[in-house]
Amino acid sequence: MNILVTGASKGIGRVIAQELKNARHKIFVSARNEQALKELKPTGYLLCDLANEYDISKLGDFIVENKIDVLINNAGEYIYSEIEKTKINKLNHIVAVNLKAPIYLTARAVPYMKEKGFGRIINIGSISGVMGEANASLYSATKSGLIGFTKATALELAQFGITVNTINPGWVETELGKDSIEQSEFSQEEILDCIPQKRFVEPKEIAGMIKYLISDDAKGVTGQSINLCAGLSVGI
Repeated sequence: MNILVTGASKGIGRVIAQELKNARHKIFVSARNEQALKELKPTGYLLCDLANEYDISKLGDFIVENKIDVLINNAGEYIYSEIEKTKINKLNHIVAVNLKAPIYLTARAVPYMKEKGFGRIINIGSISGVMGEANASLYSATKSGLIGFTKATALELAQFGITVNTINPGWVETELGKDSIEQSEFSQEEILDCIPQKRFVEPKEIAGMIKYLISDDAKGVTGQSINLCAGLSVGI
């Protein structure tokens, strides 16, 4: 398989790329940090800022040129702020990265997938898009939009052998997760106390779910919003 992972320079995306490369797939990656991308030793990479329309367009061309048949829309931004403090530039930025880019990149990937009669599109959402998160309304809104997009495209593409799914992680042991804690009004101990399993999700768990979703065993799984959150979505 030819797999593209966006936002692969760190965190969840980096682990996904490493794990899939170990499984002997051809891995293509994109992010803003060129050195970090080179360290992955991928089949190919593209330096890309998904908040920039020109860069998104270039990445679309990259998808077509490399015949990507597994697209993992992982790149994402998080903003912790009261709704009344919303600034138009921040709003445009988070919508571009979290929602606009996955939609456009999917549009560019689909023609080849249809031609091949096979494709896997996996969007990395968030439990905040399922449950909502106070003071993170922009983040929650974009991740919720990703779930709606997943359902609609799964219906549209089902007859072509293409599946579309979203994985919604809870608190994950990454730099972004730690930054989110620092921005929030709660301590790490308080957050852990609200998670039924009393732990953060490990990036390898997300990579493992992706390995399953791209396999032939998961060809009947499409349009799903999968909560990988250590029980956080169930309640407290």
